[in-house]
Amino acid sequence: MTSDNLQMITCVKQIIDPEVPAVVFQVDPEAKRAIQPKGVELVISDYDEVAVEAALRIKDTHGGTITVLSLGEESAKDVLRHCIAMGADDGVLLSDPLFDDSDSFTTAQALAQAIKKLGGFDLILCGRQEGEWDAGQVGSGIAQLLDIPCVTVAGKIEIKDGKAIVERVVEGGRDEIQVIRRVLVTASNEIGEPRYPPFRRIMAAKKQEIPTWNAQDIGYSAKARNKMLKIFAPVHEGQCQFIEGETSEEIGANLALKLRELI
Repeated sequence: MTSDNLQMITCVKQIIDPEVPAVVFQVDPEAKRAIQPKGVELVISDYDEVAVEAALRIKDTHGGTITVLSLGEESAKDVLRHCIAMGADDGVLLSDPLFDDSDSFTTAQALAQAIKKLGGFDLILCGRQEGEWDAGQVGSGIAQLLDIPCVTVAGKIEIKDGKAIVERVVEGGRDEIQVIRRVLVTASNEIGEPRYPPFRRIMAAKKQEIPTWNAQDIGYSAKARNKMLKIFAPVHEGQCQFIEGETSEEIGANLALKLRELI
């Protein structure tokens, strides 16, 4: 890995805004998927946006190029254009009915195939986990399929003396890991706040052509995948019972008796 002409690839995902109030969140039990609430935008997964920011900080220091990949529907091009407005160079959308309802592993397979089609790379960046499912498996899956090292939950990433130096966030501190070959890193929010795209780049990104690759373009065939058995919004129910008594001491004693009955 050299700091000259670094080739970076960042994988991002479009999701329902995680800040949506719980009261408007709904699921379709038949289709087994979340329903996009009216008036609520689809946005880039928050950890993925941090991964883009990590790539941009490396680019600010060492130069290089950043290609952003996303698997989803046509609307995911908005997320790719957002990343380009932030400072990425180009983006590619993976979209095909074969990708519908992909689980973490089949998503990783499609992204790995697309990365192979892109050609050479020095560093792949992903968010530490998805903003809606929180599975945190896609990045590691890509690394496994490409047979490259993987460092997860990165709080800082630097390129120095031909090495990727990654500070990995662990309980009670950080581990420093050095990798001298191509590597995939999953970024955590400790890296810092993503930059806001300047207006000039937002307007330019709207005009940038973003290619769409289907399953055939990347040599992907349908694979076995997990089957979603059920998805539902949890129902919270509660009961309230008032403990009575003539005095506070009597109320306390009655409460103790009631709790003993419930044990």
